Amino acid sequence: MAFEYKGWKLYCREVKLRSGRTQTIYFFSKREPKSGEPCDKPPGYTVGENKRTGLPYLKKE
Repeated sequence: MAFEYKGWKLYCREVKLRSGRTQTIYFFSKREPKSGEPCDKPPGYTVGENKRTGLPYLKKE
């Protein structure tokens, strides 16, 4: 079940860094992105909201 916050859905994607390591990135979107899959909120994170734009983001607790 994908995590949703005020109409925004949380997606995750694996990216390869220059060092060769892979890292999971999380982002919110209202539409289906070109890459990434819906995912649950990772443990240890809370949702914040940008006061100016209203865009949600994840922050560590």
